Amino acid sequence: MSFLKSLFSRRSAGEPAAPKTLKTLEHKGFLIRAEPFQSEGQYQTAGVIQKESDGVLREQSFIRADRFTSADEAAEFALAKGRQIIDEQGDGLFR
Repeated sequence: MSFLKSLFSRRSAGEPAAPKTLKTLEHKGFLIRAEPFQSEGQYQTAGVIQKESDGVLREQSFIRADRFTSADEAAEFALAKGRQIIDEQGDGLFR
């Protein structure tokens, strides 16, 4: 039965699940969404940085090579990396 299930499933076995926002944080007018995803039995650090400017919502995704055993650890690290990206690039992130 598992063979048939995998044959007709929408995604392949190696494909990560769709991102899910675990934590959010506002930093210097930007919104950081931590969206770690499961990969090879661990959680890969990933997130999205958003900012609304002149009525336009801009966003930039990021994925890091860092992996953690828990989704919570990966989410905390994603928030820290998001803050670092904002501190280094500011509004230049969306150019």
